[in-house]
Amino acid sequence: MPRAPGRGGSRPRWFWPAFAAPATVWLLAFFVVPFFVIMAIAFGDLDPVFLTPDPRYNPLSWRFGSFADVLSQLFTRESIYHQAFLRTLAYVTLASIGCLLIGYPVAYFMARHAGRFKTVFLVAFIAPFWMSYMMRMFAWVNLLQEEGYVNRILVNLGLLQSPRLWLQGKPSTVVFGLIYGYVPFMILPLYAMLDRIDRSTLEAARDLGAGQIQTFLRTTLPLSRQAIFAGCMIVTLPMFGDYYTQTLLASTRGTSMFGNLIVSSLESSLVNTGASLVLVMIALLMIPMVFYLRSAARARELVS
Repeated sequence: MPRAPGRGGSRPRWFWPAFAAPATVWLLAFFVVPFFVIMAIAFGDLDPVFLTPDPRYNPLSWRFGSFADVLSQLFTRESIYHQAFLRTLAYVTLASIGCLLIGYPVAYFMARHAGRFKTVFLVAFIAPFWMSYMMRMFAWVNLLQEEGYVNRILVNLGLLQSPRLWLQGKPSTVVFGLIYGYVPFMILPLYAMLDRIDRSTLEAARDLGAGQIQTFLRTTLPLSRQAIFAGCMIVTLPMFGDYYTQTLLASTRGTSMFGNLIVSSLESSLVNTGASLVLVMIALLMIPMVFYLRSAARARELVS
């Protein structure tokens, strides 16, 4: 049997690839197989009597009529799919920018100025993960009610003349909920990258005459660009499929997101349509993923 060289003697060639076996089995069982089932439903039929999906597991017998109809409606201006997609794109873009504007200063502070309290700040930002996302959104439902603490504080400070109906289908409330729910995902990769930047590099920039702002703009920010891309990917991808936030904080048709359309389709008799929407969303999200992977590959080539 051919063997691969290694420390302490030679090992079989399958030795190191075997370490990937658990992850491979996991992906096959919980991603590839479910994804194939979704495709079989999207490209299958609908029982005319019971209105239940009739999956077609043979790719040669797939029918693309339902998927093509969903795809065409996505680019039809009067379609609810088109409106929900544009709305989702706007919400996700604003929320991602908000996460970056909030997360970068926090990550920079923890990496450069937190000192011995760095661990305390990290625990404080990781602590929300110990609580259910839905429970945290429920807490904001109580805080944002007409007589909730948010309106009380804003009215007492004179920022509002009267209580604002935050939960009555306000797009700003949905964006706020997305920022609150996903900003920790932005902070962690940014902190990990900023903390790894060698201080001697920043000191060299200072020795060359750069001030604090120039050092940040010409050294720190370019070195953390890949972390910015990674953080944006981490928060953007789940936001596109998010439906809890809109359901709990707005729950109106005028603020429905792409994920809400998928859930409503799956809960009704339009299961084939829901599966087609899932495939469309995955195809759309592949675009930023490919861009990020290519950007990361170019960055590795420059480093090497």
